[in-house]
Amino acid sequence: MVNLNTPVQKIPRIGVQYQKKLKKLGIQTVRDLLWHLPHRYEDFSNIIPVSETKIGENVCVKGEITQIENTRTWKKKIILTRAIVKDTSGLLKVVWFNQPYLTNVLKTGDFVCLAGKIAQRPEGLYLSSPAYEKISKIKSQAGDLIHTGRLVPVYPETERLSSRWLRYILKPLLVQLREEIQDPLPEEIKKEYKLLDLKKSLWQIHFPDSRKLAKKAAERFSFEELFVLSLVVLRERMRLAREKAISVSLNLEVVKRFVDSLPFKLTNAQKKSTWQILKDLERERPMNRLLEGDVGSGKTIVAVIAALNVCKSNFQVAFMAPTEILANQHFQEISKLLKSFKVKIGLLTGKENKICYRGRTTNISRKKLLQKLKGKIDSHHQNFGVGVDILIGTHALIQGGVKFGLPPGGLALVILDEQHRFGVEQRARLCQQPKLIPHLLSMTATPIPRTLALTVYGDLDLSLIDEMPKGRKKIITRIVNPSERKTAYNFIKKQVKSGRQVFVICPRIEPASAREQNKVRSWADVRAVKEEYKKLSKDIFPDLRIEMLHGRMKSDKKEKIMQEFKAGKINVLVATSVVEVGIDVPNATVMMIEGVERFGLAQLHQFRGRVGRGKYRSFCFLFTESPAKKTRLRLKALISSENGFKLAEKDLEIRGPGEFSGARQWGIPDLQMASLKNVFWVERARRAAKELLSKDPGLKKYPLLQERLKDFREKVHLE
Repeated sequence: MVNLNTPVQKIPRIGVQYQKKLKKLGIQTVRDLLWHLPHRYEDFSNIIPVSETKIGENVCVKGEITQIENTRTWKKKIILTRAIVKDTSGLLKVVWFNQPYLTNVLKTGDFVCLAGKIAQRPEGLYLSSPAYEKISKIKSQAGDLIHTGRLVPVYPETERLSSRWLRYILKPLLVQLREEIQDPLPEEIKKEYKLLDLKKSLWQIHFPDSRKLAKKAAERFSFEELFVLSLVVLRERMRLAREKAISVSLNLEVVKRFVDSLPFKLTNAQKKSTWQILKDLERERPMNRLLEGDVGSGKTIVAVIAALNVCKSNFQVAFMAPTEILANQHFQEISKLLKSFKVKIGLLTGKENKICYRGRTTNISRKKLLQKLKGKIDSHHQNFGVGVDILIGTHALIQGGVKFGLPPGGLALVILDEQHRFGVEQRARLCQQPKLIPHLLSMTATPIPRTLALTVYGDLDLSLIDEMPKGRKKIITRIVNPSERKTAYNFIKKQVKSGRQVFVICPRIEPASAREQNKVRSWADVRAVKEEYKKLSKDIFPDLRIEMLHGRMKSDKKEKIMQEFKAGKINVLVATSVVEVGIDVPNATVMMIEGVERFGLAQLHQFRGRVGRGKYRSFCFLFTESPAKKTRLRLKALISSENGFKLAEKDLEIRGPGEFSGARQWGIPDLQMASLKNVFWVERARRAAKELLSKDPGLKKYPLLQERLKDFREKVHLE
């Protein structure tokens, strides 16, 4: 007996090869198959008489096959399957290309429904390679049809697994399992928001009776996904509110002394964000805050103020960066900022370990660094050999026996750079005080659109730095067409001769292999770092010092190149997106980006933010050979705006949330993911989730919904 949990290998008509293909799409059970939703529809619902067909039109006709045969063209050796179909109004020629098996499937005397485009050959009009479907008679009802004569679903596909095959498998399953399908959405919510029930939604999303019902079904699935996502996030917020954290008193004197020591004034947005964070740290429940700010808006300074306040209350801080290069940069920058504040700063990465106190940096063994970290006893270090206040590093911080101090000190604050998600379990792993978990501050230079902030990041409080420091020069951004490449190179050479430096960004490390090019044609001309490095250093700028940087290089090599680039010893750095986050070289004035269509708007904006950080006028050149309208739209938005928040909204609108935020990895289906664009539905789903949790926090009255949440958490990973 087939049910929703039946593995696909036990479904009749699904052989071993199809099982493998379904697995590629993440389909392993009947439930997965039914929830593999169409992403668009072909409208073949208007069936017309043969006599009314016109050249260039997409049509759907019904008729009887009076003739069908295979022939081979003399020049191109293509096999043509030719047929003639008649109805009461006349005859229509039909041609299929390279599908000789059709003469075994369709026979003279068969009644068929055909949908396709009318074309013209020297011998007259014909229906070109139509979708076909056998019917019992010409008067068959549209409801009996699957592939023609109706709104026909088109699904996300994989190689040799077509939408036609999926429709063939899905329809009998839907009929068979109709009574077993139970709806997890509470009746009162469906009634209040006028949502279809699950049984009807599943039928109408796969085999809709009308566009209106297809839309209603899509809305129901979108609402459910947003509702469940909101429940997960809000329950996480409730759970965190029950946890205990260290209360860190506000030391206004120290904060003021640090702010006065800076060579610039804080912006109002920096002051507001700092105050929100410092007040959160005073509470006995864990802070869970996301600090959003555009590239160069000064997030690090805000984080350093919070870290200094924690250290001066005799507690420790963990500062985690996504790459070793960025961890090193933070170590150097924070060591400089806190030079006169008697704060001991450690660096822990996979390759190196250092400690800095009062501006003096010393290499140290990992073992010794961890001993100092665990043995921190106070914040007034007379002896260089005692304690670590701030430990900066990569994910090495949560691996391999890293232990912070014990009470009355210990870890009170975790700061994450460009890693928005960090679970309670991971925080607890860092902390040696089982009843107290540290406060969390995440930082991102990728502003999060409102809809994503309400749902995916709804358990985080937001602080926005939405103004730039005074005096920052506007970066001149230009699209460079293939014919203008030589002019751009000449301009770059002039910039270097006047003492400036250049970034060149490519989408790939290696050129696409023949196999990749066959699979994805659009990869064929995409520029790669290794290839571009050779071309620029040998042919274009043979007299300049050019280096390359990418993620597969060894850490010490990457670090050496970055240090030399920062020191001005390298003129042009050819890199992948490894430079996207946080790398600060004030002397770099040109950002040249190859294959811009391969990057999102938010990413391009991040790249652009790597220049314009010094006193010189800076430039961002966008190289593209793509004629696509979507690419031009995105680039136009980038040129017209330097506001990361506006660009984030535009990126979400044009590309969708999955591409925008890396959310493909979450496992949310495309149709539901697309619903994150719609703030109206996001707000309704969040409101419904809040109301339900206020009445029943444990969801005890809703066992089906509990099961749905459990399934969601297993499949979707937000951390």
